[in-house]
Amino acid sequence: MFTHENQSRRSDNAAESPPQASVAEPSDRHASAAASHHHTVHPDVARDLLEKIETVRSRLQSVIRGKSDVIDSVLTCILAEGSVLVEDVPGVGKTTLAKSIAALIDLEFQRIQCTPDLLPSDILGSAIFQPTSGEFHFRRGPIFCNLLIADEINRASPRTQSALLEAMAESQVTIDSTQYRLAKPFVVIATQNPTGFEGTYPLPESQLDRFLFRLSMDYPDQESEIELLLDQASHDPSSELTPVMHRDDLATLQRLVREVTVDRKVVRYLVALVNATRHDSRLRVGCSPRGSKMLLRAAQARAVLDQRDYVLPDDIQEVAVAVLAHRVSMRSVSTSWSDAAAVIDELMRQTEVVV
Repeated sequence: MFTHENQSRRSDNAAESPPQASVAEPSDRHASAAASHHHTVHPDVARDLLEKIETVRSRLQSVIRGKSDVIDSVLTCILAEGSVLVEDVPGVGKTTLAKSIAALIDLEFQRIQCTPDLLPSDILGSAIFQPTSGEFHFRRGPIFCNLLIADEINRASPRTQSALLEAMAESQVTIDSTQYRLAKPFVVIATQNPTGFEGTYPLPESQLDRFLFRLSMDYPDQESEIELLLDQASHDPSSELTPVMHRDDLATLQRLVREVTVDRKVVRYLVALVNATRHDSRLRVGCSPRGSKMLLRAAQARAVLDQRDYVLPDDIQEVAVAVLAHRVSMRSVSTSWSDAAAVIDELMRQTEVVV
């Protein structure tokens, strides 16, 4: 449950709040949070919701075998109000994971299969003329849901990719000068084939930046695949999932993430890590200040997933590769995202942790 232990890990000096985070001395933490957030989550409500998200976590692990790290990353991303890009070959369980999350959190789920002839209106919706009334009425597209999986997003044309990602970033769709708000909570899990697959349009860096996390799901290990096949020999475990929590509970948990305390020393470590990406000779472009903000929010969400109300350096290390690797550019054009991930991982090991 949300705990106030390990106070000694935090600084004795009060600090200015970085954007969207509570930063305070341990003794002043509640007062600081109250001043920064008009509607704090009641402790009893927080404990109940943390128990629920832990149940969601464990049930997902029983359905998606051998992928606890991926499950934790996707749940962290959702708690941080972000979207996730998963790059991998078809058939490793990406859609099953998304459907299972939707079932357990009672989210409205939609899936779109991206193809070269997919139009922006096929995703966003369009104005339809009604002859009886002589008026145009907006027909909502599949983006109007809580959890959207966009399969093989790099098979869609750049124009369609841009329309989807702009709507995702702005939380709204504009049709004929009329704005339509997307649902809350709203999460996109996009999948893409590895670069080099025939018929793909690589996402440009500006579009990649709209995703909080970029992950690789990879094949299951041998024992996990055996368990998976035995589980599904007679039935589909994901079809038996029932809601553990409501979508409103998720919205409250997302608010709770913003109330997680961040110590100045932890922020200093985060900034040192990000700054290292800007001075590494292997990187052409380092992480931007917006990337720093995203990393901080993801670390807060990771703390909530691990039942804590304060961020540790470990939280930053758990999410850094997923948040930063697609926000930097390698000098060599022949390198891949995995090469950037290896650089971030090395920089984490080299950056001193001061607690």
